[in-house]
Amino acid sequence: MNITRNDLRNIAIIAHVDHGKTTLVDEMLKQGGVFRQNQQVAERVMDSNDLERERGITILSKNTAVHYNGVKINIVDTPGHADFSGEVERVLKMVSGVLLLVDAFEGPMPQTRFVLKKALELNLNVIIVINKTDRPDARCDEVVDETLELLMDLDASDEQLDSPIVYASGRSGTATMDWRQPGSDLRPLFECILNHIPAPEGDPDAPLQLLISTIDYNDYVGRIGVGRIERGCIEAGQMAIRCVYNSAFVSAPQRLAGLFEFDGLKRVNAEKAEVGDIVAVSGFSDLLIGDTICPQAMAEPLPFVKIDEPTISMTFCVNDSPFAGTEGTYVTSRHLRARLEKEALTDVSLRVEETDSTDSFRVYGRGELHLSILIETMRRQGYEFAVTKPVVLFKTIDGERCEPMERLVCDVPMEYSGAVIDKIGRRRGTLLSMTGENRMRLEFMVPSRGLFGYRSEFLTDTRGEGVMSAVFEDYEPYRGDIPTRNCGALVAWEDGLSTAYALFNIQDRGELFIDAGVKVYNGMIIGKNSRPGDIDVNVCRKKHMTNSRNSAAAEEALKLTGVHIPTLEEAMEFIDEDELVEITPKSIRMRKRILGTEARKKLEARKKQG
Repeated sequence: MNITRNDLRNIAIIAHVDHGKTTLVDEMLKQGGVFRQNQQVAERVMDSNDLERERGITILSKNTAVHYNGVKINIVDTPGHADFSGEVERVLKMVSGVLLLVDAFEGPMPQTRFVLKKALELNLNVIIVINKTDRPDARCDEVVDETLELLMDLDASDEQLDSPIVYASGRSGTATMDWRQPGSDLRPLFECILNHIPAPEGDPDAPLQLLISTIDYNDYVGRIGVGRIERGCIEAGQMAIRCVYNSAFVSAPQRLAGLFEFDGLKRVNAEKAEVGDIVAVSGFSDLLIGDTICPQAMAEPLPFVKIDEPTISMTFCVNDSPFAGTEGTYVTSRHLRARLEKEALTDVSLRVEETDSTDSFRVYGRGELHLSILIETMRRQGYEFAVTKPVVLFKTIDGERCEPMERLVCDVPMEYSGAVIDKIGRRRGTLLSMTGENRMRLEFMVPSRGLFGYRSEFLTDTRGEGVMSAVFEDYEPYRGDIPTRNCGALVAWEDGLSTAYALFNIQDRGELFIDAGVKVYNGMIIGKNSRPGDIDVNVCRKKHMTNSRNSAAAEEALKLTGVHIPTLEEAMEFIDEDELVEITPKSIRMRKRILGTEARKKLEARKKQG
């Protein structure tokens, strides 16, 4: 017999990057009694990953729980970026409703659209939270109108269009139903959750069905599966099997070594849990995302949400530069393969394939950010390797070649809007809308490959004042060729240590990527040529000795202007098809695939001859 768990609510928080999602959860934890009044709490406690704290974004979904008026509220904090859509879609299967967080100034943004679309497709109840209402430039009424327009665009039901609207300030920990009447705490938000998010329902006496939505790993207990109990009850130590939807696979019975519930930020041991609870289980060594855990001899797998396909790929290969093995701990193809395969087990949006070479692997992901986060994480863990330029994945639909398209939103000062529209037009983008007066909001539909390398151009064109964000929209017919990098590279042609004297004489040719005193090798890219075509340069040349005492001092006094050390993303965007990014725990270098100057010239000559 079905029961309603009135003592429980399961919600997710979805929003655009940096709209204050994790900060609001911090306040909910504080006011839900998770922290003592005098306890020192780090900002954005839910962002436990170093990269998340640094970049201000959420990459992995987190689970937590607070108690309010005798009701346990399980909160899932989801990533706000479409590149981590695999995380977003999985965790939405665990909840009955969502808090849609929208910045009171910026309004709905591309990722807001993406995650909201996913929630509406699952027919989840929505509570609209207009956050950061304490901003001096907040425009609450206009943002509410924009959000309702977005709901209509996404074919929301009448019930979803009547969603309650809460005005909040995550930083000050207040909420109110009327932004003109400031709130004193988050009580209005908690009440809204209890009144508008349905309590889970199900039959606690029926055979168990637990759908695994995320996987965690612990060195002591191994793989830990997190999911919601759709039916029945589960007890620590019971025997169970795992099965997969649309597959005949059924595992051998195994004992559930551990059963955990969420309380605040902690996972706590539980003896028993029942329908509607979000739990973590251990004991299955080969547990996978999408598995259903059932009792012995009762395999009834649940359907799993369809995960969007990868849109780009890169090749990860063993580093074979002259500096190979000098800065990393894990440098072999065996290390690289094991790390990528481990990542693919917990990230359903990632796919790894072998290539013709035993030293390289093809990695498929949801976007540049998705793969750059993986690369940066591996780098910090001591891995050393090289990657190629990202390549978009084409599809054939109804006999026509199609490519991934992105919805791009740019916020720019009005005087720079013309340059942005012109550049996006050259990259086969189309302008969808243009709003605003002093500061313009431009919305485009542009091929994913058209955005490779564009971010640095955008910042240059807008003098650093522009903000851009993009989200995958759909596949559309191929839009034609897009001009590639319109500048060449400055390439070192000997091994050694760069000198200020040599770099000073080169800097007029473009932009330098290295400073004086940096170890370089033949074939390493040390800068950007301001004109098309590569130039081989000597960056190790020293000034000839003279009888003057001041020669050394004169070299030290040489001023290098415009040295820019590229970030990982900038390096990924800059390289061409004949180049690689060398990744080590200490350095990010760009290089030619073929290092030798003469070998590159011979290859170029052969290409010209056909």
